[in-house]
Amino acid sequence: MATEIKARREDVETPVGETPWHTLGVAETAERLGTNPSLGLGAGEAARRLARNGPNAIPEQARRSALALFFTQFAEVMILILIVAAVVSGLIGDAKDMIVILVIVVLNAVVGFVQEYRADRAVAALRRLAAPAATIVRDGRHETVPAAALVPGDVVLLEAGSAIPADLRLSETVELKTSEAALTGESASVEKTTAALADMGLSLGERVNIAFKGTTAAYGRGRGIVVATGARTELGKIAGLIENAPEMRTPLQQRLAVFGRQITYAVLGICAVVFAVGLLRDEPPFLILLTALSLAVAALPEALPAVVTVLLALGARIMARHKALIRRLPAVETLGSVTYICSDKTGTLTENEMRVVEIHALGKRFPATDIDPATEAARRLLEALALCNDTGRGDGERVVGEPTEVALMRAAADRGFDKAALEERMPRVRELPFDSERKRMTTLHAVSGADGGDGFVAYTKGAPESVLERCRRIANADGEIAFEPAPIAAAAEAMAADGLRVLAIAYRRWPEMPTASEAREIEDNLVLLGLVGLLDPPRAEAKTAVELCKSAGIVPVMITGDHPATARAIARRLGIIDDDDAVLTGTDLRDLSDAALAERVTDARVYARVDPAQKIRIVEALKRRGEFVAMTGDGVNDAPALARADIGVAMGKGGTDVAREAASLVLLDDNFATIVAAVREGRRIFDNIRKFIRYAITCNSAEIWTVFLAPFLGLPVPLLPIQILWINLVTDGLPGLALAAEPAEAGAMARPPRPPKESIFAHGMWQHMVWVGLAMAALSLTTQAYAIHVADSHWQTMVFTVLTLSQMSHVLAIRS
Repeated sequence: MATEIKARREDVETPVGETPWHTLGVAETAERLGTNPSLGLGAGEAARRLARNGPNAIPEQARRSALALFFTQFAEVMILILIVAAVVSGLIGDAKDMIVILVIVVLNAVVGFVQEYRADRAVAALRRLAAPAATIVRDGRHETVPAAALVPGDVVLLEAGSAIPADLRLSETVELKTSEAALTGESASVEKTTAALADMGLSLGERVNIAFKGTTAAYGRGRGIVVATGARTELGKIAGLIENAPEMRTPLQQRLAVFGRQITYAVLGICAVVFAVGLLRDEPPFLILLTALSLAVAALPEALPAVVTVLLALGARIMARHKALIRRLPAVETLGSVTYICSDKTGTLTENEMRVVEIHALGKRFPATDIDPATEAARRLLEALALCNDTGRGDGERVVGEPTEVALMRAAADRGFDKAALEERMPRVRELPFDSERKRMTTLHAVSGADGGDGFVAYTKGAPESVLERCRRIANADGEIAFEPAPIAAAAEAMAADGLRVLAIAYRRWPEMPTASEAREIEDNLVLLGLVGLLDPPRAEAKTAVELCKSAGIVPVMITGDHPATARAIARRLGIIDDDDAVLTGTDLRDLSDAALAERVTDARVYARVDPAQKIRIVEALKRRGEFVAMTGDGVNDAPALARADIGVAMGKGGTDVAREAASLVLLDDNFATIVAAVREGRRIFDNIRKFIRYAITCNSAEIWTVFLAPFLGLPVPLLPIQILWINLVTDGLPGLALAAEPAEAGAMARPPRPPKESIFAHGMWQHMVWVGLAMAALSLTTQAYAIHVADSHWQTMVFTVLTLSQMSHVLAIRS
């Protein structure tokens, strides 16, 4: 049978996803894959390849069991210290303190377990993007099969609305356009062709003869040969990038880990000295052991994990009110340390919706909203925008169609030119559909006397270089004059240089319906109506948000898969770059080593035509320079970088499930400005954590100094073990929780981000803890000495009272 082709079988058995299929012709692709573009594979050969290559599904790696995931939550230094403290509390008979500590430990473990369990769903969401079924050709017959059953060499049929089930080398296209925004970041639909491409290094968005798994056919129809399935597809490679993302530790987690080790060593050392000195002074060994152990328990800030958890939970609730949903609690504080925000363009900084933003007509260039339909030329132009497209109405008011055509129709509708009403008066009687060779589309409409004379009118739209060469006259405010192409071509180039997608609009009147032999003439001797410039416009609030980021010392960076000119135009409008700043492309990044990229990464502000792996390179280059990076995005192509960044920020409304599951923070309103509010809250939280540490360690040091210095001053042990533990219970937890509710400091957003490696004790905090702790200890020891001198038998109670009240006074003093 012809379909049972065995030629070049060795190529089929190799990792087919590694071949640059876009550089091969259709015939060579079919030969390498041992298939027939018309008849497809035979059922027997397809079954053999399925057994050899595996199903067309994204493989899941073996995951840790829920029990193993839960027990990993106890591996933090502070948690281990608290477990030891709980054991010590139990040994010395303080059951209440032991229970409190254990409750704190278990609570933190449960919170951490829930966060990690939810984070593991990122790849599961990616798997849901796979098309459930596909229409293919096997043995020369059309069949519908599960997408998982596709193999390299299968021939797949596509039509508008189809989900692409695998990576396909297109062998036939009829006006086929695919929507690839989720994969590449490109806003507009991509017109597909079948011709081989010479450049092996093209980005995904430039491989116009490939249809990628996880994208959709937006317009037209086609067929293609499966060249990659499962993990070898571009979507599968992204899944691998997410799976391999290392676990990121937030600045707070890093600081608390260092803090836990430091305080453990200090406390153990001091308690050992207290125990040794007590033995040298002939104190009762058991009493001095209990004192040393009680001091160890009291010195450890066991309320710190609880206070941090409460702080982060309260911060998460506040952020939720501002439309920012926290998926990992530590991410709340991380925002306060962010130095770079790397933002995707499409849907994050822009509306993710093509619009007509500028028009060149009547001899001038002006915003689309300023067009005046009172003139004949403007009226014709708006009629052309409304009628020369294939859009339609879906459910309710939803407009269905290719994004560029939807934008044209809406621009006309906004000025009162409704397509449905116009088509009732001017019904379409003929059309010349768009194709890649002509690069234009024409619709022919019947008109009545009220619409400019009986007969017909043809409206044409297309690429300027295609339409202008067929124009002989141009419409202006006074009528029609001879057409001079040079000024209009220069205007089209200027609009394109500003990142706009430019279309030329023209028309021609016909007294009678053109005959079939005159079809080519329909698009000749045209009258130019004008140029329209389309853009996915910046979000209204994005520019203000960028300015606020800069004022807070945060560098905004745009990373997109879109065209460099478009990226530059949007970045310039938002104030991310100036006119002379360079834009790095994916090709530039391929030519840069990791070391060279690390040198340039702090100067670059815009990256265009980058693929998912390059986004990760940018993020990691910034991190190697010591920066803390937030990555925002909404598409599948953003998910790996979201997982690798210090904090991933996904769009909640327009984003994909994959991006949301990979992120730490989800913006429920898809508003870039919401990040600024989240940063402010992150800085408030870290300030309040520092306040608690300042308070807790100062008070604990006062207890240590009091017990440690008393023997050297010739005084007996000033506190009983139960008194030490009682002070710890009363003064540690509740005041710390009160500090969690403190408002943000004045000027929190006017200062630069904290240096990533800055100690938690910076800005004079450790000096404060030492001298204030010594001051409280001095006051307590003075009270002890005085009470003993006057023979007061309640001297231990007096020391206990003074030390407790001085700590409560201290918490009031450090609120700001």
